[in-house]
Amino acid sequence: MGRSVSYPSGAIVAFTVLDVESDDDWEFEYEWLREDLRERAANAFPSLIPHDGWRGREDRILMRNAYADFGVSVYGGLVAVWIVERDDGPYWDADWRTARSPRARRWLSQIASRFDALFGDFDCLGHMSNGEGVYTKRAA
Repeated sequence: MGRSVSYPSGAIVAFTVLDVESDDDWEFEYEWLREDLRERAANAFPSLIPHDGWRGREDRILMRNAYADFGVSVYGGLVAVWIVERDDGPYWDADWRTARSPRARRWLSQIASRFDALFGDFDCLGHMSNGEGVYTKRAA
């Protein structure tokens, strides 16, 4: 059974590729990708600060702010760059005292098109019945 790249449920997702010529270079290229994404995200969304964590087993958090986690997931050469409302204990504890969730959703809706334009090189056309995704490269 096939599958596609993972990303957190409810995330705004942009797709790109990790082009590695030699398997020996994979770790170097992945580290370079993470640093590049951190730099671009910090420039575009200054409220994001570095954070090293995971959402599940496959979705790596690179940065976060009071509302959202920004991260990356890789499967094969396909990369999902995503941003999603935080889902951790301190976030929900703070939300209980002062509702953050509506503000988080508003902020994410405001940045969605800019996020997609900044990080997306491919569009997901859909998924086949076996779970494999179908993608097309965006026109330049």
